[in-house]
Amino acid sequence: MNDTIADFLTRLRNAGMANLAELNMPSSKVNASISSILKEEGYIADYDVVELENNKKDLKVQLKYHKGQPLIQGLKRVSKGSCRIFVKADEIPRVRGGLGIAVISTSKGMMTGQKAKSENIGGEVVALVW
Repeated sequence: MNDTIADFLTRLRNAGMANLAELNMPSSKVNASISSILKEEGYIADYDVVELENNKKDLKVQLKYHKGQPLIQGLKRVSKGSCRIFVKADEIPRVRGGLGIAVISTSKGMMTGQKAKSENIGGEVVALVW
């Protein structure tokens, strides 16, 4: 798998549709920082990076549900390897009229679109979550 972010988002979507309580997958720094944003914004209950015996790491994500429905209703990968999307601070997209978040990769690390706007920095639009 070349696009680890798309793989992560697909696994999250599939785990939510299957009503799984927990999701395990190979860890990467980018996926861990996206998980951190999702936890801060309340879309997932928790996440943890687990050390495995052969010097590899696993990312364990605990999903959140409300009345049997996953809190993550939709995920979309925006910037891809073949077509990268960069925006200025004032061009950061609103997701579902403000009900979702845009995950932006900036020079100061991964952050939500709202935080990037408040710090007046643009970056690459990685994903949209609602």
